[in-house]
Amino acid sequence: MKSVCFLVAFILFVLASKLASPTDPSPLQDFCVAINDAKNSVFVNGKLCKDPKLASPQDFFFSGLNVPGNTSNQLGSIVTPAIVPGLNTLGISLVRIDYAPYGGLNPPHTHPRATEILVVVEGTLYVGFVTSNTDNRLFTKVLYPGDVFVFPVGLIHFQFNMGRTDAVAFAALSSQDPGVISIANAVFGSESAINPDVLAKAFQLDKKIVDQLQSRFWSDNSYRA
Repeated sequence: MKSVCFLVAFILFVLASKLASPTDPSPLQDFCVAINDAKNSVFVNGKLCKDPKLASPQDFFFSGLNVPGNTSNQLGSIVTPAIVPGLNTLGISLVRIDYAPYGGLNPPHTHPRATEILVVVEGTLYVGFVTSNTDNRLFTKVLYPGDVFVFPVGLIHFQFNMGRTDAVAFAALSSQDPGVISIANAVFGSESAINPDVLAKAFQLDKKIVDQLQSRFWSDNSYRA
């Protein structure tokens, strides 16, 4: 009886492993242009898509990543995504990141659903990521225009402008919705607040310091249309 239970459990595990996927679903047709209006649409991979016969070149076009973003915020950086309806279900996305001089920062964060590849086009960036427990190794590099760096999926990473001028980078991510978790915001600016006793012990801090950190206005550098 035990062997039968083990066999059933093993089969269920194998089936679950096959169903689970670390990447976006494979498209079931050439493309699936995202659309909100149900009229003249089809349903593919759980997405509402424009009828392919009605698609146009404009659905695969975006203009504006040549325009500098406004970095006048607490972090001194701004992330501007390329909003392209035709990218829907294709498992990729693209952003421009602008950094203010003298310390513009894209703060430590993770993308739970995507690997990121970043290319610098202007300025000098100090970038890095930290591996998972128990090693927690820090991989860092100073990047110049034309340099490329990869941040593996799910790992905490950052970019910091070391130069005296604006810096600009473009990043591609291996998901149409990579997600982002900003570490400081999530830990100290969560809604509702995490019990200060938990954070004081986790970070080995005085509770007063935790209270002070939780009372700060935590902003992000995401683009707002």
